[in-house]
Amino acid sequence: HQLTLVRNEPPLDKGMIPWLGHALEFGKDAAKFLTRMKQKHGDIFTVRAAGQYITVLLDSNCYDAVLSDVVLLDQTSYAQVLMKRIFSLNLPNHNPESEKKRAEMHFQGTALTQLCSSMQNNLQHLVTPSQMGLKVSEWKKDGLFNFCYSLLFKTGYLTVFGTEKNNSASLAEIYEEFHQFDQLLPKLARTTVNKEEKQIASSAREKLWKWLTPTRLDRKSEHQSWLGNYVQQLQDEGVDAETQRRAMLLQLWVTQGNAGPAAFWVLGYLLTHPEALRVVREEIQGGKHHRPEERQKNTPVFDSVLSETLRLTAAALITREVKQDKKIHLSNGQEYQLRQGDRLCVFPFISPQMDPQIHQQPEMFQFDRFLNADGTEKKDFFKEGVRVKCPSVPWGTKDNLCPGRQFAISAIKELVSIILTRFDLELCDKNAKLPLVDPSRYGFGILQPAGDLEICYRIRS
Repeated sequence: HQLTLVRNEPPLDKGMIPWLGHALEFGKDAAKFLTRMKQKHGDIFTVRAAGQYITVLLDSNCYDAVLSDVVLLDQTSYAQVLMKRIFSLNLPNHNPESEKKRAEMHFQGTALTQLCSSMQNNLQHLVTPSQMGLKVSEWKKDGLFNFCYSLLFKTGYLTVFGTEKNNSASLAEIYEEFHQFDQLLPKLARTTVNKEEKQIASSAREKLWKWLTPTRLDRKSEHQSWLGNYVQQLQDEGVDAETQRRAMLLQLWVTQGNAGPAAFWVLGYLLTHPEALRVVREEIQGGKHHRPEERQKNTPVFDSVLSETLRLTAAALITREVKQDKKIHLSNGQEYQLRQGDRLCVFPFISPQMDPQIHQQPEMFQFDRFLNADGTEKKDFFKEGVRVKCPSVPWGTKDNLCPGRQFAISAIKELVSIILTRFDLELCDKNAKLPLVDPSRYGFGILQPAGDLEICYRIRS
């Protein structure tokens, strides 16, 4: 990496510490570190972190074109590393493309309609007074994050994993273990867990593997379900029973790890922005008499609130392994050389989502940012006079969109709608502010808060 200028490579920033380079700062707060590097070097640069050279690309108008090369930019090798570190899972022959195609079949059309209907029924059941352990009109305190995450996790678990009713563990137990595991996930990924944390993660994994054994999962329509199809694919690939169990936890996290935190931010922003809350309430009240599927369709204000929330909190790091030397072009036509063996990272959270040239005051929540003056969805955003292809990238880039995005949106909408219509919900402290984000979560999907927002709620009579 001494020949940067000769080979037209991105500017190289090795950091002060030999070998380790920028690893500590990168892991501690990736957004802060990469923003500083962008200010210093521009839209593309290479940093050294723990012996690995990582080229970071922050020119959002070329993300799709660059990442469309799935041959020279491989996503499986680093994914395999993370699967082993986080989930103690080895799937060397696994075909993610085939898995994605199967998933897409189950998360669209009539299959999606059935899933959403099942999700709505499960959620309605979980918010009954008996399930919540509440008398009607009795006030209860909770943290909003715990409230949202536990409700949506339980809903999603019942919907996607459809477990038999006689499961030895209660839903609350499963959520508690999952939440403990999820809290340690960034440290597991970075191998920075201490001895005690390692034991907690290991214990949570063991329990969840036991509860998620495929044979225990409800078999009533397994061959038609997404999960049944996934298990079938693993069996076809010759994966043994123990590994199948471990793969269930991976899928539990993939399907349930983001919707709950996203619902927390949506409700958190609404509760701390009274005008936004008033407008969303009016919109929900207006659609109250429609059938559920109709009710979710015409919600421009809520859609803008959700888009704005995801712009502020969706922070996955898209990582590819460079398989051989490769040229890439930025949107202004500039050409750069990537080196075989390096890693390429794209971080849409910084650009487009928090880019002040695209979004004025990007750190502010503006509920109508994604609305035109006439109330329709705003799609046109510009940077230096050029239209931005995507003003926000919460679901991944064009060739690698999250297959379950419509289902996740539907679940978040349903939860917020039920809470705002069936509950009285308020902040315990009227002047409370949203907690700051936990900076260690940058890179792992929807951000999580470093604290919680205390709420009081009751079920309306």
